[in-house]
Amino acid sequence: MPDEDLVFRALADPTRRFLLDLLYARDGRTLTELESEVDMSRFGVMKHLKLLEEADLVVSRKEGREKRHFLNPIPIRQIHDRWIDKYTAPRASALLGLKAELEAGTSAQARETEESP
Repeated sequence: MPDEDLVFRALADPTRRFLLDLLYARDGRTLTELESEVDMSRFGVMKHLKLLEEADLVVSRKEGREKRHFLNPIPIRQIHDRWIDKYTAPRASALLGLKAELEAGTSAQARETEESP
């Protein structure tokens, strides 16, 4: 598993998250393609990509004269499973149960109101 601190550090920056979103929308982009989408220098984008690669969130591959960048979603999923899912699952289940109870109560009240003269 990649170092969680590197993943959190990489995800902490909005520009890096935007680059990940771009790769999610269309994987295998070149540096030039990514650079055209952000308002910063080529070297700035390269620094962000380097941090994303160190966190194993982006994998780069040379294809001829170009270097293509690909999203690796596995570290994000591992963070989700470790830090998010275990905390949200019980609460989400409880909220869904409460929602069902409230909706059932609202339906019963609506029927009673319709049946009253």
